[in-house]
Amino acid sequence: MGACVSKAACCCRQPHNGVTNERTDTVTEDEEAYDLPAFQEFTFEQLRLATSGFAVENIVSEQGEKAPNVVYKGKLDAQRRIAVKRFNRSAWPDPRQFLEEARSVGLLRSKRLANLLGCCCEGDERLLVAEYMPNDTLAKHLFHWESQSMKWTMRLRVVLCLAEALEYCTNRGRALYHDLNAYRALFDDDCNPRLSCFGLMKNSRDGKSYSTNLAFTPPEYMRTGRITPESVIYSFGTLLIDVLSGKHIPPSHALDLIRDRNFNMLLDSCLEGQFSNEEGTEMVRLASRCLHYEPRERPNVRSLVQVLTPLQRDVETPSYVLMGIPRGGASSTEPLNLSPLAEACSRKDLTAIHEILEKTGYKDDEGTANELSFQMWTNQMQDTLNSKKKGDNAFRQKDFTAAIDCYSQFIEVGTMVSPTIYARRCLSYLMNGMPQEALNDAMNALVISPTWSTAFYLQAAALLSQGMENEAQEALKDGCNLEQSSSGGH
Repeated sequence: MGACVSKAACCCRQPHNGVTNERTDTVTEDEEAYDLPAFQEFTFEQLRLATSGFAVENIVSEQGEKAPNVVYKGKLDAQRRIAVKRFNRSAWPDPRQFLEEARSVGLLRSKRLANLLGCCCEGDERLLVAEYMPNDTLAKHLFHWESQSMKWTMRLRVVLCLAEALEYCTNRGRALYHDLNAYRALFDDDCNPRLSCFGLMKNSRDGKSYSTNLAFTPPEYMRTGRITPESVIYSFGTLLIDVLSGKHIPPSHALDLIRDRNFNMLLDSCLEGQFSNEEGTEMVRLASRCLHYEPRERPNVRSLVQVLTPLQRDVETPSYVLMGIPRGGASSTEPLNLSPLAEACSRKDLTAIHEILEKTGYKDDEGTANELSFQMWTNQMQDTLNSKKKGDNAFRQKDFTAAIDCYSQFIEVGTMVSPTIYARRCLSYLMNGMPQEALNDAMNALVISPTWSTAFYLQAAALLSQGMENEAQEALKDGCNLEQSSSGGH
């Protein structure tokens, strides 16, 4: 949720028998092998194409369209999966401040993080680009699970990996993490836990950090409005309570249960028999220390790692096994049920693709927003319609060079939008041995119509023409899923 580079087994280090106070930054050795491209600045157009025009269908934010800062899933050049956070337009008025913050976070590279790959700062647009994590959030697996609750062993793994992520960031000068909660913990292709890099940047220049219910914010934040490293530890404590209980319990209520030694009311009943009294007591004690009212009484991030490391079990068992999720996603093991067009694209059978597109015609343009003004009656509009007509005739006659020229004239005027014309020009480019141009057109078709399976299938054909078989399979899978979910509709 691919772009992620991760090991099949647990991303956390194996536990050691004793806890020593001489622990140095042991995460460093692991990070050296974690290879990601350097932080880069993207254009707004790149991210618009990657997210199919910031389509509602690609929103992955918990609050959806109503969130002040919306997160979308997308694909760069129809290949690498990304998550794109688009800030509210008033969030970062100073572009230099935004770029400075983003570049600083972009220096971090850890397999404990869903890392920041880049940003965009054009006009009043402010966007962050991160690795995409396909296996949902900790909140989903704790609070809204469907087939099985998260096992105790996996819960321990999650909190250790998150603690190590915080320690890694702290050791590199990024000790502040904003609004740490179960929605910030993500799972990669192998179901290894990652901490979202988005929390390493403020939601706005004024430092507003907490968007959740105020009952879960650190007491000192309520007094000062500022976040400190100790505030992050408090939030980690609320996360430990979530993991222990399987519910989002306000810290004050959780502390009352702990003081009354009413552990049965606190602990998730689904965990019965999965842990010893000593393990449960240690976790409850750590949570209560993190939630101490006085910031100076809370442990630091190194202490979190030192307490959690010896509790780990089954460290050789891959996370996806513990989570009960097939590696790479459930659909990766299922054969694709390919439609005739999908089948033709999977074989790069351009002749068959042409026959299908010609037979389908423009029925998939139904519902496309074509706002026609008085220009419809002008010579310019007539010329535009004529170029389309000539393009269709050339396409029918398999004169693909002429089709490209005519369709390009239609597209450049910009009065009407048509996913079908992008699809037809895409195939014409493929016929002329121009796969990158074809890929661009398939992506533009998705911007106009984000749920159009044909655009995904044509992406696959263009990717196969460039030797990108894995990426092509992903595009075919996306198209098949869309076609099945809409019963072949558009």
